[in-house]
Amino acid sequence: MQYARLSLIAAAVLSLAACNKSHDNAAANDASGAASSSGDVVVKIGAANPLTGPFAHWGRDSDNGVKLAVQEANAEGVTLDGKKVKFEVVSEDDQADPKMATQVAQRFVDDKVAGVIGHLTSGAAIPASRIYSDNNIPMIAASVTSPAFTQQGYKNTFRIIANDQQQGQALAKFAVADLKAKSIAVIDDRTTYGQGLADDFAKAVEAAGGKVVKREYTTNSSTDFMAILTSIKGAKPDLIFYGGMDAQAGPMVKQMRKIGLNMPFMGADGVNTAEFPKLAGKDAEGTYASTAGAAKEKMPGFASFNDKFKAEFKTEIQAYAPYTYDATRVMIAAMKRAGSADPAKYLPELTKTDFDGVTGKIQFDAKGDIKNGTVTLYQLNTGNWKVVGDAAAAKAASAAS
Repeated sequence: MQYARLSLIAAAVLSLAACNKSHDNAAANDASGAASSSGDVVVKIGAANPLTGPFAHWGRDSDNGVKLAVQEANAEGVTLDGKKVKFEVVSEDDQADPKMATQVAQRFVDDKVAGVIGHLTSGAAIPASRIYSDNNIPMIAASVTSPAFTQQGYKNTFRIIANDQQQGQALAKFAVADLKAKSIAVIDDRTTYGQGLADDFAKAVEAAGGKVVKREYTTNSSTDFMAILTSIKGAKPDLIFYGGMDAQAGPMVKQMRKIGLNMPFMGADGVNTAEFPKLAGKDAEGTYASTAGAAKEKMPGFASFNDKFKAEFKTEIQAYAPYTYDATRVMIAAMKRAGSADPAKYLPELTKTDFDGVTGKIQFDAKGDIKNGTVTLYQLNTGNWKVVGDAAAAKAASAAS
């Protein structure tokens, strides 16, 4: 009996020692770069998107773009500082909420990610970017269009897409010059993205010779727009513009048609999705929208990427997967040139980026904005987005900003 008790005590001591050793090894790995089961050094890349809530279809799409890029990089095999590395995606759900985004950013800092792809929305990305800047973590945004994002003076923030000033100018010029809309009503969702876009659009409308006859506001969680639409009806606009996302734009268009507002409806990249016509049904037909980038038909690598994406994820691309894919490849390419995943070493290489991606040529200016950004205009025709208008005019508007 005594022997049995001693055996149990000895076993407990050995177990405790093993646990302590395991903890010490984990701490050592965390400090020096964790090793995978294959012995490769693990390099973590954070992906921040809304993975739940009304914008989850956007978020999952963007997250999948990062995952595909990392999967391919791992298949190719990458060696940094003489050691074979395995890239690992750390996906976090920021719910497109500014407060949640800062919590996600701090988790990334604590998790020692080497870089971040995201966040999806301007409202989430801007507050999170301060935390990344304070901790010298490079951040490449693939869908953030607020001009303010790259106007903060941070050296670690980049974007590979055009901004809202460029989109607003292109859309306003098209509305006034091509659609002959002289009186326009403007609605926004009061988010950083939606309000900023609507402000830029409204200024550009006036500059183009049009007039904003009504300005209304909603939220990015609303579903009932009857009060503001009824108010707009009295102003008799030639066109209604919405600065916001597809989750609100879909029911908004349905309610417009219900009360006899049959003028054109226009949005930007937040509306130009595969989900919008599903939400609005037949009432979506004829809607105008933009993308802050080239049409997929003009993206040099889209066809091949589209095939790989659908084969891997068994779903259609929503919007930004090609851009998050390119952003991830740009980040990994900078690490390879630096021979290191240490942000202090590869961040200078990011500023020198000259990358031929799926979406086109990627180079950054002094602020971290993509050089030669393009805006493309579309109309929804029989459930599909078709390129419309003068592409040269859209590019000219982009270049003028």
